[in-house]
Amino acid sequence: YKDGKKVENGISGGKAGVTWPGEMWKNGGAATWLGGTYDPDTDSLFFGTGNPAPWNSHLRPGDNLFSSSRLAIDPDDGSIKWHFQTTPNDGWDYDGVNELISFDYEENGKTVKAAATADRNGFFYVLNRENGDFIRGFPFVDKITWAEGLDPETGRPIFADGGRPGNPADLDGNKGETVVAQPAFLGGKNWMPMAFSQDTGLFYVPSNEWSMDIWNESVSYKKGAAFLGAGFTIKPANDEYIGVLRAMDPKTGEEVWRYENPAPLWGGVMTTAGNLVFTGTPEGYLKAFDAKTGEELYRFNTGSGVVGTPVTWTMDGEQYVSVSTGWGGAVPLWGGEVARVVKDFNQGGMVWTFKLPKDRVAAK
Repeated sequence: YKDGKKVENGISGGKAGVTWPGEMWKNGGAATWLGGTYDPDTDSLFFGTGNPAPWNSHLRPGDNLFSSSRLAIDPDDGSIKWHFQTTPNDGWDYDGVNELISFDYEENGKTVKAAATADRNGFFYVLNRENGDFIRGFPFVDKITWAEGLDPETGRPIFADGGRPGNPADLDGNKGETVVAQPAFLGGKNWMPMAFSQDTGLFYVPSNEWSMDIWNESVSYKKGAAFLGAGFTIKPANDEYIGVLRAMDPKTGEEVWRYENPAPLWGGVMTTAGNLVFTGTPEGYLKAFDAKTGEELYRFNTGSGVVGTPVTWTMDGEQYVSVSTGWGGAVPLWGGEVARVVKDFNQGGMVWTFKLPKDRVAAK
């Protein structure tokens, strides 16, 4: 109950059977497998939700709320204040779990309380964090095949003809028509957090350029068993690089600068008040870039792939950067042809600390 009224399905204002067929919502997935954040300005908890199950979207017609979404939750009672769904009726495993970062910007003499997220589906979204309204959205990857774009009023995807994996029921009932989808299900950006600089007003997005062959299969729910109903193979989109660190302007959608990396980028990004952008690579490098120009200013090979997010801290008037290293995770496990690029990388497992030069320390 909320405010004396019964709440169906444990969802504030929800009605059973509207966006899911029958009772499929009971095993429909949508886990919040990345940590959330708290926004004091709106007194809201922000969480992203995973993809719906099974992957075969033909078995669950409808938007499948609240999967592949960003949620604002009231911390006092757990009710959903607003939601924004990035991929309704997700058929590509485009989880909506990526972080939602609060930021303010000025427009027409007014302060806009916004929040931004770079989704696995390849689109970057700017939302009003007070009510969840869509402000703007744009691609942050070089190619998107599953959608032609976003509705400028609502932000809903405009699905591309032939972009969804086929229905097994249309063929022999075991395997549907295969499509080439870009980005791959590992995402235009995955779990690794992007960063925002209050000085430049830019977001720094660790992204990847890859595609996948994906097809749907027949599947039945069995407790404790994988509930996919799909098969896939991931492929690099380019011969020279997969990872791209991008500086994106949230007000215009412009890519201000980019750094291309041979292997996928799978580590988080950090900005500093000294206008530095730090991230790591699977090849083992911790790298620092100029936040305004993208010039690579520093690199250090740690000896093992970097998946962790750098952090900064101060002691005795000095500023330091630390990062944990150690390679593994989803890319070598699920990466298909991409896994060949990273198969010889060292796993490792260490913590490294570096001291910033005086001219790059934040002014006190």
